[in-house]
Amino acid sequence: MEKQKRLISRLSIVVIGLFLLGFVVAYKLVYLQLAEGETYKLLAEKTTIKNFEIQPIRGNIYAHDGSLLATSVPRYTIHFDAATVTTARFQKNVDALADSLAALLGNSSNSYRKLLIDAHKRQHRYKRIARDLSFGQLNRLRAFPLFRLGGVRGGLIVDRKTVRERPLGKIAERTIGYEQQQPDGSYLRVGLEGAFGDDLRGIPGLQLRQKIANGEWKPLSDSYLQEPQDGYDIRTTIDVNIQDVTHHALLGALENFEAEHGTAIVMETQTGAIRAVANLGRTEEGKYYEKLNYAIGESHEPGSTFKLMALVAALEDKVVDTTSVIDTKNGELTFYGKYVVRDSRRGGYGKITLSEVFERSSNTGMVQAIYNNYKSKPEQFVNRLMNMGLHEPLGLPVVGEGQPKIPHPDKPGWDGLDLPWMAYGYGVSLTPMQTLAFYNAIANDGVMLRPRFLERIESTRNNEQHQPQREVINPSICSKETIGKAKMMLKGVVEKPWGTAHNIYNSNFAISGKTGTSQVDYTTDQMQYVSSFVGYFPSDRPKYSCIVVIHRPNKEKGYFGNQVAAPVFQTIAHKLYSSIPRETIITQERFTELIALQKEVNLTAGKIEKVVKTNKINHNGF
Repeated sequence: MEKQKRLISRLSIVVIGLFLLGFVVAYKLVYLQLAEGETYKLLAEKTTIKNFEIQPIRGNIYAHDGSLLATSVPRYTIHFDAATVTTARFQKNVDALADSLAALLGNSSNSYRKLLIDAHKRQHRYKRIARDLSFGQLNRLRAFPLFRLGGVRGGLIVDRKTVRERPLGKIAERTIGYEQQQPDGSYLRVGLEGAFGDDLRGIPGLQLRQKIANGEWKPLSDSYLQEPQDGYDIRTTIDVNIQDVTHHALLGALENFEAEHGTAIVMETQTGAIRAVANLGRTEEGKYYEKLNYAIGESHEPGSTFKLMALVAALEDKVVDTTSVIDTKNGELTFYGKYVVRDSRRGGYGKITLSEVFERSSNTGMVQAIYNNYKSKPEQFVNRLMNMGLHEPLGLPVVGEGQPKIPHPDKPGWDGLDLPWMAYGYGVSLTPMQTLAFYNAIANDGVMLRPRFLERIESTRNNEQHQPQREVINPSICSKETIGKAKMMLKGVVEKPWGTAHNIYNSNFAISGKTGTSQVDYTTDQMQYVSSFVGYFPSDRPKYSCIVVIHRPNKEKGYFGNQVAAPVFQTIAHKLYSSIPRETIITQERFTELIALQKEVNLTAGKIEKVVKTNKINHNGF
């Protein structure tokens, strides 16, 4: 009896405990439901439903004439959510859907039927049906049986991505460039894509997606919470025809001379518009492609093309004149007993005028013209160069512009060799674009322009347009008198029989420019050369300026600027010259002769017509 009482007592305790436990659990459930239910509901939804950023279509990049340089092409991947489609609706449409997919995509109807049936049987939420569809293919697919019912009833899921395409292929690839977003949210910017990325990029949209099996996220509908806004289009200054000419002219020279790399730029003189930029580097297999943007990013010692800058400074200071006579000292100058400046011609050129020094590209002559007049005041010479803006970058929108180097007596590292070395283009550094901008300023009567890649920014969304104007860096790099003398000497480099570029002289139209042959690795046994030519054409009314720089040509085949680079300039100039409108000036006397000739021709024509009518002669047989 006592045992029964103890058992009942224990059971009572257990029952009471269970009752209390049940009460606590029930209370907690009610509390969670009423007090914190909404919080947990939102948390659950947050982990299964969230907004995804939808990238807009990147704006197009156009050439000057409207040709496409880069465009974003949408590509679509199609998935099938079998779980949302009722069995009756699926069975009714599966055969017709399989036939339609086969007609569009090319595989057999049976293969698509098996794929769809298997997806429905397994209740797949995200079964891929097709990928890389065009917009036209997507529109056809949206009208297919079952899929025409949409995402909920028809199980259609559409994922979009954009692919960047360049219709010109590898031509101007580095100039067009690219933009890549980094893990930290920043952007790697290259070329025009990078320079105008903020305009091209657009504004992302938002789309609600639900998490399903295997970590996939399914769009809840085809519509967006926030529509993505496509990027602006940009129209560049690049001319596809000039680009093609420039590319192939440079490529031919690089292949012929087995050079390491090179660049060529064409600029419109009066506007600063860049019409072509070619950058080609050699692969291990000996082929050439757009490797790096040498035109903008590669600073190097320009060599003899810098003689123009040095001479303009000296002419502006009036320490020399073009008629000044200089003794070239048998083609050799020695500094501090061991540092030698040599002319390319053994024995030098004797006593010649400064103009001829420039046209022959005499190193000893140029060094004396600068050193003898500035050795006690080198800061005056350097300050003159800086006043012309040669120590500052051009401030181009394209990322990666190389920094110019102009040594100054007030800065650390200056020594006694800097001044004579600067006179003929050593110890200084400029990019090809920076050199071209100076020569273009000479052609443009002293007005230095910032090279321009952009014609306008435009949007089809709201018809907005932004058209930048030409930018003047320096309204006058020097006096008109100095400009006139510089133009005369640049013309003489090509026209004079002794000019270093006389090999590209053409009697049909005049070219002005300067050759350059600078040494690289000259402190080692592996000395190489950089060959260049920079100038403008036609000489009297410049339409275009151009620079060609070719690094490390095969020395056995040639390395002088007139051999390697100048013919490339000539090829470009010849092909562009035919497109330049020209004026024909007629004297009054000649005009009178032409009027008289016209009257005579008209009279003769009238007489012929009369004869034809009278004698009934067929016009074709007359």
